[in-house]
Amino acid sequence: MRKPERSTIASALVAFAVAVVVLGVLFPRSAAGELVDIASRPIMAEIALRLAVPITLAALGGIFAEKSGVINIGLEGLLIISAFTAVLAAWALGGDTSVDLWVGFLVGVLASVLLAGLFAVVCIEYEADQIIAGLAVWLVALGLAPFASTVVFGSKNTASISRFSEWTVPVLHDLFVNSGVAPLEYVGQVLLRANPIVYLMFAAVAASWYVLEYTAFGRWIEAAGENPKALDTAGVSVHHVRYAGVLISGVLAGIGGASLSVGHVGSFVGNGTTMIDGKGFIAIATYLFGNYNPLGTFAAAMLFSGLDSLQIGIQQFTPYDIPSQLIQSIPYVTVVLVLVLVGRTRTPDSAGEHYDTGEDS
Repeated sequence: MRKPERSTIASALVAFAVAVVVLGVLFPRSAAGELVDIASRPIMAEIALRLAVPITLAALGGIFAEKSGVINIGLEGLLIISAFTAVLAAWALGGDTSVDLWVGFLVGVLASVLLAGLFAVVCIEYEADQIIAGLAVWLVALGLAPFASTVVFGSKNTASISRFSEWTVPVLHDLFVNSGVAPLEYVGQVLLRANPIVYLMFAAVAASWYVLEYTAFGRWIEAAGENPKALDTAGVSVHHVRYAGVLISGVLAGIGGASLSVGHVGSFVGNGTTMIDGKGFIAIATYLFGNYNPLGTFAAAMLFSGLDSLQIGIQQFTPYDIPSQLIQSIPYVTVVLVLVLVGRTRTPDSAGEHYDTGEDS
């Protein structure tokens, strides 16, 4: 039996989604209508943007590391350690003022950078297996953060602190929200008044795209992962570029983890898989789906977080008695399905390979 083409399956799924939207608009009292109503609420978009922050930022970091030739699957660990240390530092300062929160935020990023630096030394200087070293980073963080929380707070979950207040874009917010035009009101509610971590995410996506596409450093990052010998011949240290790529992954993942704890939740949850709950691994899937492009990666992260937001809305706003575990699986199943449909992503030729040079050794 002949296998259906990926394009055929993708077209069928898109047609199904369009049909649901059309039915929902034509028959608002139907199940499709309720689904469209939930998905179109501004609160759903706000939740999706907040959920996308740690995934997007960790994924951007993964792009810099892997394009430079170092596969960093320890992103989950970097998110965990930054989320915990950010809350710990903010709590030690009082945890009430914006200064406390921003200092905690920076400490969380610093902790992530230090762990990423240790990972870089092990992989680049001592040529350890990058996959095993990445798993070690995750396992160390998964054990260390809840243990430290238990020592300090007597529980795997930290005490609660304040969290970032929303920022409002002056003038434009009121102008859009009071315009009387539905699309402008929607934009005003979702984008012109938001948590600062959302604006940080937008800035990081734009900056990463510009650096990788239009700067000499971006070309060095790509050369270190594609053809390190050519980069070395041009007089640029491959090791230094790879260190930079891994440390940038530590910065971006650190921002993502601290944004989740200090910026959104106001505490650290260390039970089970911790509050990070696989977001670092989802980040890896999103940058593969986005083919190492920051804009495509952001779109992939929004796809996942949008579906995650939708499953939350379905559980809260519909009367249907659907098992919650089934609803919660929707985003994960969709991501796996999309990755299958997209097919194999071409990784940088020298990703995961060590490079020896007389100047760097």
